[in-house]
Amino acid sequence: MNRQIRKHYFALTFLISTLIFFIQFIITSITAFIIYMLVHFQVITLDTDIRPNIGIIILYMIVISNIVGIIVAYLSSKISARPLQNVIYQIDRLASGDFNARLDFGWPISKHPTFSQLSRSFNRMASELKNTEMLRGDFVNNFSHEFKTPIVSIAGFAKLLRRGDLTEEQKEEYLAVIEEESLRLSDMATNVLNLTRVENQTILTDVVKFNLSEQIRSSILLLADKWEKKQLDFKVDFGEYSISANEELLKQVWINLLDNAIKFSPNGGVIEVNMRNQSDSLSVHIINSGEEIPAESISRIFQKFYQADSSHSGEGNGVGLAIVKKVVGLHNGTVSAQSENNLTMFTVTLPKSQLNTGEERR
Repeated sequence: MNRQIRKHYFALTFLISTLIFFIQFIITSITAFIIYMLVHFQVITLDTDIRPNIGIIILYMIVISNIVGIIVAYLSSKISARPLQNVIYQIDRLASGDFNARLDFGWPISKHPTFSQLSRSFNRMASELKNTEMLRGDFVNNFSHEFKTPIVSIAGFAKLLRRGDLTEEQKEEYLAVIEEESLRLSDMATNVLNLTRVENQTILTDVVKFNLSEQIRSSILLLADKWEKKQLDFKVDFGEYSISANEELLKQVWINLLDNAIKFSPNGGVIEVNMRNQSDSLSVHIINSGEEIPAESISRIFQKFYQADSSHSGEGNGVGLAIVKKVVGLHNGTVSAQSENNLTMFTVTLPKSQLNTGEERR
């Protein structure tokens, strides 16, 4: 404990001990005054030898009790200030970036339900911050690598095109690669920008009533190049349903979930999209065949920067599902995932209307 912290600890101890002593002094003084008045009005009778000296006796009582009170107050304040000082110290460690900080009050204070809950909450927070920081570091490294790879490809094929001694077939092939890698860069940048935008949004705005079924069908068509390349088969099963929501934000949910299903479906696989109508909500299920998500990853896949594939060998950068979670939350809905028997299903449940229903859009 450095000198500055010791000074703060002493000041805190002095403040608490002064407060305890002041309370004790008031209580003692009031008690003494009550005793004196009871004796004065003969509610309490004393021997004639003691009565003349009652004021001095009470004064001695006050002095002795206050001396004892000072000692007790100081000792009590040291004991009561120590847990608070511990909390401050651990919070300072967290604030300085040391996510290994943990709160432990020791026996017997830690046995109290309040302090026990405080320890658990603080330690869980520190653990989550540490995990988020690790994921952020992994994301920066992985994103930098993924961002650099298409740039290198674009630059390389652009140099080949400048040589001029290429056949028309080679030119078309190189231009297709440049186009594909450019779109890949655009998708990554868009996802990061979208995540930043929705993270800073706390209130749902621009709520309109629109055809949700049509929006999902349009999202499937927007990704046609991707699923046709893998020869995937789409099975769509839902009627016509409308919903009041932010149309632009909700579109990001379907694009990210469908894109995710396409990425992890094997060539020639099947993707199912169905919708279930409840009294006040709509549930959308997106199911794809392929490798299962590990059980230990299911609860974390919606975390920012998290990727179930720890090797980062697959596509994606751990942003899309975080956007889905945030947007669905803004709409007071829920999103969950199940993965078993080589099938993965994402379920999004949304209320049919928000507090602000906005304008109707057909």
